[in-house]
Amino acid sequence: MRKRKWSSVFSLLVILVLVLSACNNSPSSGSKEDKAVKTEDLTSKFPNTVKNNKKAIDGGILNYGIVSDTPIEGTFNLAFYEGQPDFEVIKFFDDSLLKTDENYEFTNDGAATYKLSNDNKTMTIKIKDNVNWSDGKPVTAEDLEFAYLVIGNKDYTGVRYGDALFQNIVGMDEYHKGKAKNISGVKVIDDKTISITWKSANPSEKTGVWTTPLPKHYLKDVPIAKMAQSDKIRLHPLGFGPFKVKKVVPGESVELVRNDHYWAGKPKLKGVVIKVVNPKVVLQALKKGEIDYAAFPVDQYEAAKGVKNFQLLGTIDLAYSYIGFKLGHWDAKKQENVMDNPKFQNKKLRQAMAYALDNKSVGEKIYHGLRFPATTLIPPSFPEWHDKSAKGYTYDPKKAKKLLDEAGYKDVDKDGYREDPNGKKFVINFLSMSGGDTAEPLAKFYMQCWKDVGLNVKLVNGRLAEFNSFYDMVQKDDPKVDIYAGAWGTGSDVDPYGLYGRNVMFNYTRFVSKKNDELLEKGHSPQAFDTAYRKKVYNEWQKYMNEEAAVIPTVYRYQLYAVNNRVKNLAVYPDETQTDWSKVSVTSEKADTQE
Repeated sequence: MRKRKWSSVFSLLVILVLVLSACNNSPSSGSKEDKAVKTEDLTSKFPNTVKNNKKAIDGGILNYGIVSDTPIEGTFNLAFYEGQPDFEVIKFFDDSLLKTDENYEFTNDGAATYKLSNDNKTMTIKIKDNVNWSDGKPVTAEDLEFAYLVIGNKDYTGVRYGDALFQNIVGMDEYHKGKAKNISGVKVIDDKTISITWKSANPSEKTGVWTTPLPKHYLKDVPIAKMAQSDKIRLHPLGFGPFKVKKVVPGESVELVRNDHYWAGKPKLKGVVIKVVNPKVVLQALKKGEIDYAAFPVDQYEAAKGVKNFQLLGTIDLAYSYIGFKLGHWDAKKQENVMDNPKFQNKKLRQAMAYALDNKSVGEKIYHGLRFPATTLIPPSFPEWHDKSAKGYTYDPKKAKKLLDEAGYKDVDKDGYREDPNGKKFVINFLSMSGGDTAEPLAKFYMQCWKDVGLNVKLVNGRLAEFNSFYDMVQKDDPKVDIYAGAWGTGSDVDPYGLYGRNVMFNYTRFVSKKNDELLEKGHSPQAFDTAYRKKVYNEWQKYMNEEAAVIPTVYRYQLYAVNNRVKNLAVYPDETQTDWSKVSVTSEKADTQE
């Protein structure tokens, strides 16, 4: 699934589902001693807007915490970044030209306005006159064209080109193959106006068009193949958002100051200091007032009760956690996924592993009701498209065992573990990520669940992988990895092509089929401008992907944010890009504390 600009940023959050106990130690949800908090009892408790009636001071510095046990990777550009921590920095100094409404559809309230042609094949974007880069240079139509020329170039090293809307642009294929110097479907009309024409109309044009320019005057002399690693991206990035980067301490922190050239007016804050905070100490950092804002780990929710110096805000996230099977590899030359790994081609094996997981107990007992079972690959934060009738894979170890028997996976030597259909030892290598106190129990929880149905699952290299290593192994199809635990931030465009298309690098399981191709194509076809038709297609796709079980959705999440009492005018949304940081202020120089 694409975000509208990575747009609203195609967030790869390859994060873990955190749990505290092993599968066979979790009491069933129907037991008498079950005192688990139901999700619906909690989600209504958290507002999305901070309460603060005090008068804002002039200026002030906001201390922002990125909760992570690994360093910031440091690719500070929406066209190139891949990890959520980098996006948390980027959102302060760069932006999309178009804003979105509550349904994630583009509006004309942002830095530009847009209009679709009658046949829905051409979008014309006009940048407002007062939109400037933080160095004072105007943002132009050529800057947006430059973004398309970079992302569509054969030397581009990022992952945004997999977006269906990119590939559908008139002339993009010829440009991408090096047969043309420009993209014929991207036309600069004047300094502030540009048009984008597609070969066929796609309803995702209303939510998923890339409208984030690149500063041509600043980056044009940097080779595209080296752009992501350049100092102009990693140390001195340029944007047109409410703040600008003053100083980067690689891996650790970023200091930003107010952008006096911001098109929407002078930001309330004088600056923002962003630093990495280990999950183990985030609660103490919040209590001491060392940070004013952080995405709050739900496993620490109980410990935060009674704390008075910060407030908890919340929203159902545009995200889901999942287990992915490595079914093949990415063919870089052909730019497509190839499903050629025989180990997990039997979908009964994949289905059995899905039925073995007790996600209901995980959400209610482990996450205090702030996680709930995921039933499809389109989360409920898309109420128009999420199939509410889908049941997904409910916990059913008996059914899991039956499916394994039918698939020929039986315990031949009676050692407690099943052999493969040829009678050979069958070991599943599981990649799971480090992060917080509950990461290791999470991995043990999954492995115990699978052990209970007779599957021998072991951690890759015998340990948890840190974020960057985890992502590297998944992206490069490391042969050591059979399955992995990850999560997707879907972004605000519902179209799943950007995660599960045949020609998309983000399709990390490498699952491909003609049926999947057909349904994804229908989902963004001209017919799909009809909401009823598109809903029917996506319901069928959700059912099909559940049946194939190449990806097992595990839990949806209720995202919490901790905000110091001195913060004012801050609201959180499922789409992070909708938070207007230019309006955020503080009401005192020092944060409230609770020792």
